[in-house]
Amino acid sequence: MTRPVKIDFVSDVACPWCAIGLAALERAMADIGNDLQVELRFQPFELNPDMGPQGESIAEHLGKKYGLSGEQLAQNGEALRQRGEALGFRFDLQKRDRIYNTFDAHRLLHWAGERGAAPQLALKRALLQAYHGEGRNVSDHDTLVAIVEATGLDAAEARQVLDTGHFAEEVRERERFYQQRGIRAVPAVIFNDRHLIQGGQPADVFEQALRQLSGMAA
Repeated sequence: MTRPVKIDFVSDVACPWCAIGLAALERAMADIGNDLQVELRFQPFELNPDMGPQGESIAEHLGKKYGLSGEQLAQNGEALRQRGEALGFRFDLQKRDRIYNTFDAHRLLHWAGERGAAPQLALKRALLQAYHGEGRNVSDHDTLVAIVEATGLDAAEARQVLDTGHFAEEVRERERFYQQRGIRAVPAVIFNDRHLIQGGQPADVFEQALRQLSGMAA
């Protein structure tokens, strides 16, 4: 009999390597098959908590933050696109040209998580694709509600969450929790509250960890 595996996936909607990491993790889970028992939950992390409502050009932002040239940004973007394509995730780097504040997206993910792991996963996937694949503004409330509605969740309830500021303290508490435990970069994938895999690793890295922790033979 296999052991269940708890996974806390600490990430930000605006993080492209988080999209890669999730796609790789899901590939690993699919490759292992139905005998694997996983409790997957998404935890908040903001790469740019002070980002204003209008966002900022990605090229300008990354140029200032990391000193990257336009050529370097293009090379990094192509590497992301290829990694995503191999995992079935589509990046459109022409449309995804701005970076936005993601706090309200995290509030909705917390709300979806209270309805279960499956609704939260569906919303996480939808938010990542909307931003990285379609360049949509994931800080805009109308956009967020439309994304929620497309996943089959209650749009009116999501609107109420956004308008009232509900779950703000819960999200901040979760952010503090992981920051206090040394999480400074994402994705940070924590297995059974003890084992950490950092970054957008290949699917076989996640598969090996899942097999070991679940007691499944390789």
